[in-house]
Amino acid sequence: MAVPGPLPLLLLGVFAIPGGCSYPGPHSLRYFYTAVSEPGPGLPQFTVVGYLDDQLFFHFDSEGKVAQPRAPWIQAEGPEYWDRQTWIAKGWQEAFNGNVRIAMERYNQSGGQHTFQYMYGCQRRADGGAGGFRQYGYDGRDFLSYDTRTHTWVAPSKQAEVTKGKMEADRHLSQQQRDYLERKCVEWLQKYLDYGKETLQRRERPAVRVTGRDAPGSPTTLCCRAHGFYPRDIALSWLRHGGSSEQQTWRGGVLPNGDGTYHAWATVEIDPRERGLYRCRVEHESLAEPLVTVWEPPSESLLVPVVAGVILALGAVAVLVGLAWRRRQSGPKADLYSPAPASEHGSDSSITALT
Repeated sequence: MAVPGPLPLLLLGVFAIPGGCSYPGPHSLRYFYTAVSEPGPGLPQFTVVGYLDDQLFFHFDSEGKVAQPRAPWIQAEGPEYWDRQTWIAKGWQEAFNGNVRIAMERYNQSGGQHTFQYMYGCQRRADGGAGGFRQYGYDGRDFLSYDTRTHTWVAPSKQAEVTKGKMEADRHLSQQQRDYLERKCVEWLQKYLDYGKETLQRRERPAVRVTGRDAPGSPTTLCCRAHGFYPRDIALSWLRHGGSSEQQTWRGGVLPNGDGTYHAWATVEIDPRERGLYRCRVEHESLAEPLVTVWEPPSESLLVPVVAGVILALGAVAVLVGLAWRRRQSGPKADLYSPAPASEHGSDSSITALT
């Protein structure tokens, strides 16, 4: 399929068509674009990725030059979909490469490593409400963002004022962008949820473990870890005598595992004499009722096998380190990943010139 004819130096969005079924939220459809001024090994000049919730399903970059499915369920879309996405993405690439150069001129930069990014999409909340968002960034800072309440663009710097004026002056473009966020994006979100319902609507219970760490002259730290759960939303809290002990609770972010599930943790510092008073409470969609777990010290009878296991593990680690050292020059190099989003057939076709 031929690449689109010469395009203005534009910031692109996505197209969409009606379809799909409704699912309880929260769910989100997000696309990210990234263009860099100086590409390098593992860092393509242009990258587009699409996420349904936290699952990557769409990828395109300037090195591979082909839009690719990254989740089994998106293959419900046939070859015509991917041909069309590839054709569109190549047009995006031309536009974004130009936008990097224009942004550099506006900031009086003649060289160096610079990044121009775009994020947009929509979400459906648990209460059935929906909303969209658009935001541009340059070198890690906000460049331009869309206010969905006033339907105007917010320019935090004078370098973005020209783009803001151009976008708001084009009424047809403004209506396209608004229609995508308020209607089409949500329709595609529902359609993709239908494709991936077996994966995305599943429920996996968290495995919970509480551990303790003592330090001479310091409080005891209790750590509650939950892992292997899906979906992502989870609540971990420490309870003392049946009441919530929020004052000294620290929580880590909910992070993905390699198998599509998540893990999270929460710690609390306590008086060592009060270990028996604290409980970790976990709330998750997969649980019929909250799961409460206590800290239990290791049994003395387990100390000998534990020590032996540690010695064996250290020996295995030494062997692995030796093998890794020998192979480090010939082993495969991991690709650098740059998160980025997608126009018609799911992504937004509304386009605006940076100049």
